[in-house]
Amino acid sequence: MRFNRVAFMRPRVKFYVPLELPIPPTMFEHSAASVDAVWRPRVTVATVVCHEDRFLLVEEDIRGEIVLNQPAGHLEQNETLLDAAVRETLEETGWTVELTDFIGAYQWNTSDRSAEYLRFTFAARPLRHDAQRLLDDGIVRALWLTREEIAGQTNRHRNPMVLGNIDDWLAGKRYPLDVVRSYLCVRP
Repeated sequence: MRFNRVAFMRPRVKFYVPLELPIPPTMFEHSAASVDAVWRPRVTVATVVCHEDRFLLVEEDIRGEIVLNQPAGHLEQNETLLDAAVRETLEETGWTVELTDFIGAYQWNTSDRSAEYLRFTFAARPLRHDAQRLLDDGIVRALWLTREEIAGQTNRHRNPMVLGNIDDWLAGKRYPLDVVRSYLCVRP
């Protein structure tokens, strides 16, 4: 093995290192095992859809309990957050929507701390409804409720973000959609 004399920081101190040192992997070339060892929250999207002072919600069956939630769901692989929000709203309610604003990013964990969520919430305008569309498994129905009707049923909310997202929208917490950017590689 050949060696090369290299000076590190102090000019009078010399170290000999092998010329054939392996090149360390970049941060994107780590093994699958090391990537799998990294903790990740469950990434979800939701939409706040308001029409004539009523908000679009879903009743969904979660382990036998009927709860209220915004149209919401998990981000799928190679899907932008904006596309996921539009898709989930259609799948859960039959409503095609146009996103208008980004409301915020929210963290929440279950009371037993078995799961942690990172939710990206968007505001949307309803465009058209397909009453014949089959809704996602677990969705009982889509319904339009006032803020007061929603607040009167907090015991049925799937999580505290349900009313929190609506209240943030009502408080004017709205940001341009271009604050949410995607750098996903597009495949032909």
